[in-house]
Amino acid sequence: LIQRHQRVRTIQPGIEVRPALASLFADHAHRLGLVGEEGRERWANLNTGLDRPDALVALDQLEGDLPSCGAVSLVVSWFGNDLRADRCKVRPGAEFADTVTTPHEWIVGGEGRAQAYLVGRDENDRPIYGGTPSDGSIIRYIRELKARGIRVTFYPFILMDVGPGNTRTDPWTGESGQPVYPWRGRITTARAPGVSGSTDQTPAAEAEVEAFFGTANPSDFTPAGETVTYSGPDEWGMRRFILHYAHLCALAGGVDAFCIGSEMRGLTQIRSGRTEYPAVQRFKNLASQVRQVVGPSTKIGYASDWSEYFGHQPQDGTNDRLFHLDPLWADKDIDFVGIDWYAPHTDWRDGVDHLDADDTPSIYDLDFLADRFAAGEGFDWFYGSPEDRVAQVRTPITDGAHGEPWVWRFKDLRAWWSKPHHERVDGVRSRNRSPWRPKSKPIWLTEIGCGAVDKGTNQPNIFVDPKSSENGLPHFSSGAQDDLIQRRYLQAATKRWKGIADNPRSERYGGRMLDLDNAYVWTWDARPWPDFPGRLSVWSDGGNHGLGHWLSGRVASASLDAVVAEICRSAGLKDVDVSGLHGLVDGFVQARTQTPREALQTLMLAYGFDAFESAGVLRFVMRGDARSVRLRDDDLVEIDGPEVEYVRAEAGETPAAVRVGFVRGDADYQTGSAEVLNPLPEALGVEGADLPLAMGRGQALEIGERWAREAETARETARFAASPRLLSLEPGDLVRFGPDGATERS
Repeated sequence: LIQRHQRVRTIQPGIEVRPALASLFADHAHRLGLVGEEGRERWANLNTGLDRPDALVALDQLEGDLPSCGAVSLVVSWFGNDLRADRCKVRPGAEFADTVTTPHEWIVGGEGRAQAYLVGRDENDRPIYGGTPSDGSIIRYIRELKARGIRVTFYPFILMDVGPGNTRTDPWTGESGQPVYPWRGRITTARAPGVSGSTDQTPAAEAEVEAFFGTANPSDFTPAGETVTYSGPDEWGMRRFILHYAHLCALAGGVDAFCIGSEMRGLTQIRSGRTEYPAVQRFKNLASQVRQVVGPSTKIGYASDWSEYFGHQPQDGTNDRLFHLDPLWADKDIDFVGIDWYAPHTDWRDGVDHLDADDTPSIYDLDFLADRFAAGEGFDWFYGSPEDRVAQVRTPITDGAHGEPWVWRFKDLRAWWSKPHHERVDGVRSRNRSPWRPKSKPIWLTEIGCGAVDKGTNQPNIFVDPKSSENGLPHFSSGAQDDLIQRRYLQAATKRWKGIADNPRSERYGGRMLDLDNAYVWTWDARPWPDFPGRLSVWSDGGNHGLGHWLSGRVASASLDAVVAEICRSAGLKDVDVSGLHGLVDGFVQARTQTPREALQTLMLAYGFDAFESAGVLRFVMRGDARSVRLRDDDLVEIDGPEVEYVRAEAGETPAAVRVGFVRGDADYQTGSAEVLNPLPEALGVEGADLPLAMGRGQALEIGERWAREAETARETARFAASPRLLSLEPGDLVRFGPDGATERS
């Protein structure tokens, strides 16, 4: 059974859980058997070596690692097959038609595997996605969560099963062949707005939207045991998808909240007239019918994309600014404004010659990261082109005569939430306000998260998945794994929004703007760690974990600064400063008696930081993160030679290979090793060390690569004498030489 491209989420106090396989949730109290030829039966949901179903093990890990988690967003997928709304069917999918399980069968909507849609295959004829969990498994899982005292938000999710080699017309280009496994937010008219032949702003566009939603009604569904049967029109539309799960949640005993859709940005921006959005009206109707099914106690919302929630700015030269979702946000059956929050956060580059480095020496600075939730790109300025981004040519966000720059700021949550909305057609501000009433409903972060990848905060919305056309790395990322930036981003979110100044209270409903009891972090996996991501023969998307948004296997790690501070305390050192340290420590083995100095030296070697005394305080700083001082010509003094003397050692002192031994935290703490080769022909020998640290192979490779780089750069040393006025220079400071306009050396 193969599962790929599944996402799950977690943050205190809310967590989002993505069911990985139809079998994974098939039974939480009992084992589920796969029936085959005699003697070839096996357990479908026991893949850990423990005598407990996978989903229970993963849930136990969640409660152990994040004991304050109070809510789970349960993500369940059906599959879309076309980016053209009127041709797109949304159906539950199974991996195999002939799989037989006991004691529970796979049934969704009253249909078994034999009648089900089969998800696409890869080149080895393996399922490209994990299938839709069975109805019975979802019911049992909801009840399991509630029995543990965890609130449940139900989150229906559309995965696009559009494989390579398809000949479907791409609505965004008009050419043959749609993008492979794209984002659901790209569903639009048969020709997207702005593409020749588009029906946008005509009655025909409304007909395309109507075809996508379909005509299913609540009365077409009937509970039957542990499934919900359907007797309505023979169609697979959005309404059938959502109403099926509304009935299923009711059958399970109810859920705390229910989303009627998520990130359908292309769909909600379809217009049948200049200011008419038919999909928004369809979602309003759907919310009303979901309310009939789930009752008054369940909160209902729509999980909009961060680029969608605040309004529509058509790229057609009209200067229109339309609050297209406001009729939905204001609707009586909508209880919260849901936002999947992945807005660009930082604009970090390598080195120190970039604008973010003018504000802080480190991308891990919590104050800096917290500030960027309402500053920077999308708040203060924007990039007008890719070339401007490379050159950091920033265009300020202004609003001319109207004085409302917040209407163009997708990161200005407070202004959007607290002010009346006036639309603009041809740039003319309407006297009438939209249906939205300021401070009338809370905002839920129905998704928030960041990839564990170098410079992940530059583009938190980027996901690594090689099979998908959406695959990529954040702007200016090296592609190296970085677990810490993920944690820092979430810590910064808590730091930013925990106070009343940045998260004001509403006098209308008595709560805060952001309901942090319902902030759901992408992602905690329903497959237990470390079997996922390690068992690729069972779950083939394990390779995506390293750079992905998963918190599984990461949240229990200790921060490097805390570990160093603890070692210093054990040695009786009180005057220490560890604020300059950035890193996560999965595990540190001290197999023998050693001095605190020896323990610190191991960490310094592995993580690349230095220690020095300054003003009576022992300071620890990541190598290269210390303050940078530029030396002018008159700062240098000639003593027996040139002002700056460079010496470069022989190339033979550079190792041909660097080997790093480590403890595999993802493989029962077995020993492992990673080796980095130096391509220089004159390099000689092998250098390395066995580190008593638990880590993954990716981190070990990064350590090896850093050692190799440092071995090369260490070949060159500089000798100089500085003026007495630079007595403030200390060990660890970074000095830079070179006149303005010349190539600098540091």
